[in-house]
Amino acid sequence: MRLCLAVSVSAALAAAAFGQTPAGKWTPPKTPDGQPSLEGFWTNTTVTPLERPRELGSKEFFTPEEAAAYAKKVLDAKEVTGPGTYADVHYDMSQFGLTKNQNKLTGSTRTSIITGPEGRVPAMLPAAQQRNAARAAANKGHEFDGPENRSLAERCLLWPTEGPPVLPVGYNSNLQIVQGKGYVAITQEMIHDVRVIPTDGRTHLDPAIRQWFGDPVGHWEGNTLVVDTTNFTDRTAFRGSSENLHVVERFTRTNDDTVLYQFTVSDPSTWEKSWSGELPMSKTSGPIFEYACHEGNYGMANNLSGARAEEKARGSK
Repeated sequence: MRLCLAVSVSAALAAAAFGQTPAGKWTPPKTPDGQPSLEGFWTNTTVTPLERPRELGSKEFFTPEEAAAYAKKVLDAKEVTGPGTYADVHYDMSQFGLTKNQNKLTGSTRTSIITGPEGRVPAMLPAAQQRNAARAAANKGHEFDGPENRSLAERCLLWPTEGPPVLPVGYNSNLQIVQGKGYVAITQEMIHDVRVIPTDGRTHLDPAIRQWFGDPVGHWEGNTLVVDTTNFTDRTAFRGSSENLHVVERFTRTNDDTVLYQFTVSDPSTWEKSWSGELPMSKTSGPIFEYACHEGNYGMANNLSGARAEEKARGSK
């Protein structure tokens, strides 16, 4: 976990025009092999929600004044729910530098990370709803049989925001990008994984080979790194997706302090249509700190031992 200097709402919004550098006025630095450099430490900490609040309808952008008011409301709120909020933890988050107003924020006047008039994840297909319901039903009553019955995140194997797509998380929302000839590597502070993306012209793996983070294949389009990822497992289940999940990401260095991140998610077995999003990543100070997910974490052992105790008690009756 890291402690950063607090930034004001106005400072956060100063980064809102993440593409404001006039075209042709700024040229990204190059790596030794001549590719645009995305290297450095970045944060995607933001007050912008993934999905647009329903009361905003099709309003895709705030005015600067509305954005400032919304950011202040979010930063001042303590009675909110979700990962990384006061309702989610049992300690004073400000003591450990976990509140958003103690971190550098990426700014945007968007009302949601998801773009378009809806600003929300499309409706799930009936077959996908049935698939996910069947999966939950099969595990019902077996939730604490063993670690395999718990989620990948709880087992510290995969965090759903690690990507693709890369999304902000409650805290530790920082990442490092390193480049070498034919490769780009992205490591994230939350949780501990490194995505290694080849850019050497190779094709995707055989469809029979499935990976939790999928099989990424990258290439450069001008100053933009385009990453096409397929070959997911059905255990990845990003927002209820199937193994047919397909994610295309675009990383563009728009100025010295900003990488514009864009993505499109599709899965014909899950959603009615594809959906896209974008958010800026802002330069931050390093290094990336170790996220020792299971260090001092007694939750898994206690859950399983408690279940064994309950089974023993039931058996003795």
